[in-house]
Amino acid sequence: MSYYYTGNGFQDWTANEVAHVEPTTLLALYYSMLRIRRVEEEIESRYHQDHMKTPIHLMIGQEASSVGVCAALTQQDFIFSSHRTHGNYLAKGGDLKAMLCELHCRANGCVGSRGGSMHLLDKKVGMAGSSAIVAGSVPMATGAALSAQLLGEERVSVAFLGDAASEEGVVWECLNFAVLKKLPVLYVCENNFYSVCSPLSHRQPPGIDIYQKAAAFGVHSQRVDGVNVVEVFQAARQAVAAIRHGEGPFFLEVPAYRWRGHHGSGDDSGSGYRSFQEGEVWHHHCPVHAYAAFLQRIGILQKSQQVAMEEEIRREIQEAFEFALASPLPEAESLYDYAYAI
Repeated sequence: MSYYYTGNGFQDWTANEVAHVEPTTLLALYYSMLRIRRVEEEIESRYHQDHMKTPIHLMIGQEASSVGVCAALTQQDFIFSSHRTHGNYLAKGGDLKAMLCELHCRANGCVGSRGGSMHLLDKKVGMAGSSAIVAGSVPMATGAALSAQLLGEERVSVAFLGDAASEEGVVWECLNFAVLKKLPVLYVCENNFYSVCSPLSHRQPPGIDIYQKAAAFGVHSQRVDGVNVVEVFQAARQAVAAIRHGEGPFFLEVPAYRWRGHHGSGDDSGSGYRSFQEGEVWHHHCPVHAYAAFLQRIGILQKSQQVAMEEEIRREIQEAFEFALASPLPEAESLYDYAYAI
């Protein structure tokens, strides 16, 4: 089973492939991916300082799935994330200052210092929950979709899950239930081929694609190129439109490589569970750089715009870190706030 990139990216794309997408949308997709990449790079570069009192799970290399899917949603739609939360949250419109405060365990974090990196939540933007439990996002999103259906609310729920989640029984129970009830839910499998240090070939038999397993339950299923943010966006937009029209659940498998280690900062390929060569191939097909090159080729993105975006993002990140470091720690008296039982 090969984990090398086998997609097409934007290699043979022309302006015709994006003629039906507004240029402002195309630029917004790029800005969002670039912002997520730069935020995570800065988190990684500072993590050794030990000011961030939370485990981190970086999603560098997987930006297209978060951005492409969330661009197809409204603020009222809910997303539920796994432990790799940063891209999902920021793509959904999350507040960078509130997120970094949460990573620094400050009182004004988006979860009031209770969640840290792995449990981001922000109802204002529809980040309705996240779970470090493998497949934990799936029953939450399914239940939220049932709630929306029963209440007659025009809302789609999205579950972001990893490839390892497809080895949990609750996923298939939820898909079966969602099909039976025609629930307004989209399942997005961010398949990065590894569960911590265990490759997919050690966990699942060869020749069976995850999206085809979902299709066997009657779920509308598709695999899209995780390097091509426009392809992800188009697939998500079509799925969400169909869901809103009562066609029931959809499942998207989005293969994309995790450039960094399972947790913390840096590349852990040297430990031997994956090869450096494998990563180098994926780095050559970077979702951010490949998309920028495509936009430049068709005349949508000018070099001056790109430079301006980089500077704007740099300033935002600097201000957000300064804000987080200057923010108050939680008061001892608030320890039992939000606790269900004492």
